[in-house]
Amino acid sequence: MISALSSPHSLEQLINHILDSRQLTRQDQRQLLSLQSLTSQEQTLVNRLFDRLRLGLVRVVD
Repeated sequence: MISALSSPHSLEQLINHILDSRQLTRQDQRQLLSLQSLTSQEQTLVNRLFDRLRLGLVRVVD
């Protein structure tokens, strides 16, 4: 798993991992909540994730 979100590429990797596994873990949540500011491209990635959460395509797990 990605330990730190130091670049947009690692954010993209994290979100792609979540979407591929269809599971959002506590560790993933902590990493997403640690984000300070987002570019418009990063915001689009996060919005994609939240859309899938709302549709039930991604589950939140411990």
